Amino acid sequence: MIYAYIRVSTDKQTTENQHFEIEKFARHQNLKISKWVKETISSRKELHERSFGALLSQLKTKDILIVSEISRMGRNLMQIMSILNQCMEKQVKVYAIKEGYELGDNINSKVLAFAFGLSAEIERTLISQRIKEALARKKSEGIKLGRPIGSKKKNPILFKHEEYIKRRLKEGAKQIEIARHLNVHRHTVKEWIKQYYKTG
Repeated sequence: MIYAYIRVSTDKQTTENQHFEIEKFARHQNLKISKWVKETISSRKELHERSFGALLSQLKTKDILIVSEISRMGRNLMQIMSILNQCMEKQVKVYAIKEGYELGDNINSKVLAFAFGLSAEIERTLISQRIKEALARKKSEGIKLGRPIGSKKKNPILFKHEEYIKRRLKEGAKQIEIARHLNVHRHTVKEWIKQYYKTG
């Protein structure tokens, strides 16, 4: 079986680019995709909560897994290494298109996988550090950080439903009923109402 895995973190992102890259690669390698697995979920989610976790358990010897880039598979170095190790133990070949890697059960593949995972982890650490430094600099310049006071009242999800919420409250509706109608958590409604009457 030849599997293609695609992941995006939010519904604002599109899977089209990854799909195009994988299809193009498969044609070039004369490979026919047996199954596509696509999901919109953060890699920070536990593996068993992701469709990718189920896919890993289905993989068998001689199967092929194609991804647009290795970082789509895991959230950090340890998870990526664990996933690749599972694939190597099952003798599953992994193609990572962006990096140009063909990972199998051999020492070169293990070295490449480790090197990529390490560099990805270092990159995330550096990005995190740059963000912290930028925030510290803004704070030292007197720029206020965080959510402005009363911003919950201006929650874009609920602010446009202000009249509806006030009307339903006057009618004696429970917060959970309002939350269900607006498709939000009841605590979101509760906090918005609290801020509304506090700042309104």
